[in-house]
Amino acid sequence: MIDDSADSARITPRLIDSLYTEAMLLADEARAYFDEEGRDERQTLEPFARVGFACESLKVTTRIMHIVAWLLTQKAVETGEIKTAGGGRPERRLGNAADSDPAVVDQMPPSARRLIGASVDLYGRVKRLDEGQLAAEPAQSPARALMGRLERDLLWKGGA
Repeated sequence: MIDDSADSARITPRLIDSLYTEAMLLADEARAYFDEEGRDERQTLEPFARVGFACESLKVTTRIMHIVAWLLTQKAVETGEIKTAGGGRPERRLGNAADSDPAVVDQMPPSARRLIGASVDLYGRVKRLDEGQLAAEPAQSPARALMGRLERDLLWKGGA
């Protein structure tokens, strides 16, 4: 369980490793299901539900890919490969993943529903961590922001 209090805003290496292991196990389980057992189950579905099944398998994969990429970024920040401030840049934040339509998910076989639910749950937990990390960053003071703009303006005018 993730504590959302301000005291737990720091993401620890142990938490990153645990989530990474969970994500990789889920990725392996999803790959095995959608490539093997899921193919047989997909054939039993109505045509519209088969399309939904294909879309949901892509959504599961996308969620997991975003999670793994974010966790690897956190590992890089922790080891110093990326400066702490660089870890919060927009391109290093958790990517957006499409929501699943409950009506479509309800038509899926039980194994598919379980994998979809697990990917949604893991993505939600990581998203809360990502958002909490952003909220924990101190806001730049207005005076420093103005000083930065003035310095850039001076450099730009000096270079003309």
